Amino acid sequence: MTRQVQVVTGFTGFGEGAVEFYDGLLADNSKAYWTDHRAVYERDVLAPMQALLATLEPEFGSGKIFRPYRDVRFSKDKSPYKTACGASVGPFYVQVSAEGLLAAAGGYQWAPDQLTRYRTAVDDERRGTDLAARLDRIAMTDVHGAPLTVAGDRLATRPRGVAPDHPRLDLLRFRSLYVHRGWTPDDTLHEPEAAQRVTAAWRAARPLTDWLDDHVGPADTR
Repeated sequence: MTRQVQVVTGFTGFGEGAVEFYDGLLADNSKAYWTDHRAVYERDVLAPMQALLATLEPEFGSGKIFRPYRDVRFSKDKSPYKTACGASVGPFYVQVSAEGLLAAAGGYQWAPDQLTRYRTAVDDERRGTDLAARLDRIAMTDVHGAPLTVAGDRLATRPRGVAPDHPRLDLLRFRSLYVHRGWTPDDTLHEPEAAQRVTAAWRAARPLTDWLDDHVGPADTR
């Protein structure tokens, strides 16, 4: 029989059991734990995440919630369940876990053609300088108590063919590039104001996502 999850029509915060649910899943990542606590997941995690996306949709567009099940086919870690509930809206990302709330935005896993376009744009004086200035501006924007942090997968050395004195060498090392802001569990996580945190983070990240839209774009699937 298919379970019917009740969708909350207005976001009121994540449920009181959300953090405890993931604390327990970290300790016991098993089907037995999941089955015993599935109602908590659906009530305190899944339904609020659906409501949060509905709240954000008028400004950012429709989103999707990632499945809670891990793909373990090619992993040494056979733990069956993800220890966070994540959702994406285009280049924007949000998740709730035992560590609290996280909002992020940018490019996470670039295909080779995307990485080539990124490095070409960064190498260009006008476009590369523009990206550096945007990231500086993001780093100075307060998002409910702290700025967004720039992150991504980076080469330990410089890309092949790049001069060691390139003025944007640090940016050229990135193989993915995003910004993020996290909040440890607190009362706001369980209140409607949690949506304001995500909204503020995503708005602050727009200079980066706009630049990536213009100069990197989607992967070539041909």
